[in-house]
Amino acid sequence: MDYRRYQVIKVEKAQGVATLTLNRPQALNAFDSALHTELEDVLEEVARDPEVNAVVLTGAGRAFCAGGDIRGMEARLKDPSAPRINMEGARRLINNLLGVEQPLIAAVNGDAVGLGATVALFCDVIYMAETARIGDPHVRVGLVAGDGGAVIWPLLVGPARAKEMLLTGDLLSAKDAERMGLVNRVVPADQLMPTAMALAARLAKGPTKALRWTKLAVNKWLREQVNLVLDTSLGLEWVSMGLQDHQEAVRAFLEKREPRYTGK
Repeated sequence: MDYRRYQVIKVEKAQGVATLTLNRPQALNAFDSALHTELEDVLEEVARDPEVNAVVLTGAGRAFCAGGDIRGMEARLKDPSAPRINMEGARRLINNLLGVEQPLIAAVNGDAVGLGATVALFCDVIYMAETARIGDPHVRVGLVAGDGGAVIWPLLVGPARAKEMLLTGDLLSAKDAERMGLVNRVVPADQLMPTAMALAARLAKGPTKALRWTKLAVNKWLREQVNLVLDTSLGLEWVSMGLQDHQEAVRAFLEKREPRYTGK
């Protein structure tokens, strides 16, 4: 398959392993519409690639993914008629993450925030650089954690810890994320890609159908949770985008001050 059409995702293939690199380093790999659409598409395409038996997902530069683009949120404030959220694309991204039949390994090279954390946590195995952080601070910009965070965090760390992290929006250090079972393994930054690639190479040489069908069986459980929660959380996020608290949070971020919430 030819992956040259992708502009903000770099795709490399070697010995049965595809490496997908989110490639907006100047924006800390934050999601704009182009990156969102390309990630949806490339996951679907790599899943069908007969030359790929394992996939590694990482980020270019010093971040894995900074989540939503604050500048995009600012644009919505200036144009209230602009779409708040692409519900179809949001669902498609989560479903396509689960639809990759091959083992999917996240190599979290730097901070994974908001939707960036969700994308990492929906991978099959998550390795983090010891200098990285992870968290879902939707609430800090006055939004519901609707794009998958409300699905995956409770499954990985339980409802109580998930609610603590989602309600505070705090970022976890890699060591704390490993300690609570949110991620599989933490390694020195310079060992992250070699460690992730070693696992990918091992799995790529393994019994392909047994690996894929084992993943399929486990993901049946994940899909049930997606079906249960995702539409509700996305709908609530859409509503929260119209609240005054969200508008205030975005302005405060851009003005580098503390927000003054009113509950409206």
